[in-house]
Amino acid sequence: MGNKTSLYTVHTEMSAKIVDFGGWDMPINYGSQIEEHKAVRNDAGMFDVSHMTVVDVTGTDAKAYLQYLLANDVDKITTKVGKALYTAMLNDNGGVIDDLIVYHMGDWFRLVVNCATREKDLAWMNDRIGQFEVELNERPEFSMLAVQGPNAIEKTISVLGEQAGELIKPLGVFSGVELSGDQEGWLAARTGYTGEDGLEIILPEAAAPDFWKALAAAGVAPCGLGARDTLRLEAGMNLYGNDMDETVSPLVSNMAWSVAWAPADREFIGRKALEAEKSAGVEKKLAGLVLRQKGVLRAHQTVLDSEGNPCGEITSGSFSPTLGLSIALARIPKSLSGSCFVEVRGKQVPVSVVKPSFVRSGKSLLGD
Repeated sequence: MGNKTSLYTVHTEMSAKIVDFGGWDMPINYGSQIEEHKAVRNDAGMFDVSHMTVVDVTGTDAKAYLQYLLANDVDKITTKVGKALYTAMLNDNGGVIDDLIVYHMGDWFRLVVNCATREKDLAWMNDRIGQFEVELNERPEFSMLAVQGPNAIEKTISVLGEQAGELIKPLGVFSGVELSGDQEGWLAARTGYTGEDGLEIILPEAAAPDFWKALAAAGVAPCGLGARDTLRLEAGMNLYGNDMDETVSPLVSNMAWSVAWAPADREFIGRKALEAEKSAGVEKKLAGLVLRQKGVLRAHQTVLDSEGNPCGEITSGSFSPTLGLSIALARIPKSLSGSCFVEVRGKQVPVSVVKPSFVRSGKSLLGD
């Protein structure tokens, strides 16, 4: 038996199929994964992401500590309370220990990191405190829900009420706000992992079951982690452990944009290794692949160049319900473009090489 979120009983009552995910008993679907996927693309769906780890960083050196710990520069988000930043936490060799979101909460910060990397993340973060005057506080008493889709914000506000709505409506993308009144202590942020608009809401776990049921009554479809994976793949969003890990840098994982090189005198863990990699010339990239014939692209399948020579590997792959095609992310030579081949069941099948993002806001980005 794995760990259970505060919504486990609700999931079973709603006939969810439960699977192990990073040591947690989580819903993979509630019947039809494709219908759940389409609900998010066309209307609104919700996910239990309470298995994610919430860590609050406080103390007089909180910002300085995070500027050293993270590849992106948290100073970017200190202009306004609630602003969020996507970043990576790197090791000394520039490998990705984890990717995460950090929220500026005023004189402190909130981090949301992956559940499967919780123990190593917390150990690494504590070991790097050194002389910084900071305190790390894990917040296991919180649950986290993601409500995603073109109608997600509207339907969420219909449940939370107008007082919360007045706080949520002005939010820009990658911004959050602490709610008040009956939702005192809740954090609602316009972030997500699906390529659609929506909210991620951190709330006390005791309040999560009733909130989930109220959202369902308002027409928000319960969705499992299966749909979450196909949605994030269509959006070209990385999955830790597949598309990046401690052995590869953000420069070969379509994450170079999340590395802040300025200011030049900011020292962060992994910077010297990334600078050396950049100076030597980055040879690999994380690209998108599209299979326009029958078949399914899967992780670990071999990518071959136009002459049939192995040159890379698929990191994530699946059937795209939105496009009706099989798509994948693959780490391949930076010079490879146009088309190549993938070995599928002993056969070399042709695929198109595209930018590593296939769908945004329900629309195809393939240009055809």
